[in-house]
Amino acid sequence: MLPPEAILLIGYAAALYMAWNIGANDASNPTETAVGSGALNIRQAILLFSVFAGLGAVLQGYMVMKTIGKGITPFTDLAGPLAAVIGAGLWITIATYKGLPISTSQSIVGGVFGVGFSYILLGIISINDIGFSVLVKIVLSWILSPLLSIALAILLFYLFKKIAPRINAKIFRALLIGSLLFSAYSFGANDVGNATGVYLVITSKYLGLPDVQTRLFLAILGSIGIALGAFTMGKRVIATVAYKITRLDYVTGTAAEYANALVVWLFTTIPYMLFGFGMPISTTHASVSAVIGVGIARAKSLKGVNMKIVTMIVASWLLTLPAAAFFALITHQLLYRLIPQI
Repeated sequence: MLPPEAILLIGYAAALYMAWNIGANDASNPTETAVGSGALNIRQAILLFSVFAGLGAVLQGYMVMKTIGKGITPFTDLAGPLAAVIGAGLWITIATYKGLPISTSQSIVGGVFGVGFSYILLGIISINDIGFSVLVKIVLSWILSPLLSIALAILLFYLFKKIAPRINAKIFRALLIGSLLFSAYSFGANDVGNATGVYLVITSKYLGLPDVQTRLFLAILGSIGIALGAFTMGKRVIATVAYKITRLDYVTGTAAEYANALVVWLFTTIPYMLFGFGMPISTTHASVSAVIGVGIARAKSLKGVNMKIVTMIVASWLLTLPAAAFFALITHQLLYRLIPQI
């Protein structure tokens, strides 16, 4: 049986792997409009994304970390968090290879619930110990966030379209780049918990760190992985969202990105201020829905959107939670006898 310290190191490596997957798949969320409209090339957009996502992770990442780490499945062994991260990461890797901008939030939630179901099969916990009430709130946020993104994107499109004749292209380009920075910051605040939140309790327990230092350590670890993923494999999904869903220019790009950024930041910040935890919404849902919204507004119909691509993306969303849960369940069943309980 491996010692706890070795398992913890393996767990951090798995969290880094998960963060790498998030960066590879989700770098498209804050960058697709800047790239699709021609304001920045992919390399420039990824560099800015990495810096500001790291800033958001360090300053506000703890808001969602707490929700992922404590609110869904009561982890009873070191194998649990490791299996959750591996299960989610495997599914994200498959989706990224296929160029599908799936939800990492759904992936990690699926992974955590998959471990919970494994606990039930092993007789460790009962079904009543699973945080189904938290799941309902999270699923509601997954439903509301894309709808709000579409609505905000349509409103902002008409606003920017109205003021566009009075603003030159350089100013619009600056506005669009500013929206990328805000969106990347919001992304880091919401998504870093997807990679590292499951280790919040265990890190504090085994390293003896105060909560503040634990959160900072996990935020930095996640930020490094996200940046590595964005630079190594982010281009594939950025190209899918930036060029294939709907044609973007400065007006549509700016409207879509500010809508996306605002929705993600609000769902991260407001629930934490009111209830003590941030909502791990799908930043992919918010981002892609904002792009769909400006496509609808510009064409004044669904003809402004490539519905074949949208259908493919929605299908991948529906597969994500059960697929990640399945991978995590199998992984935990394999690891359970090798790794000591807490």
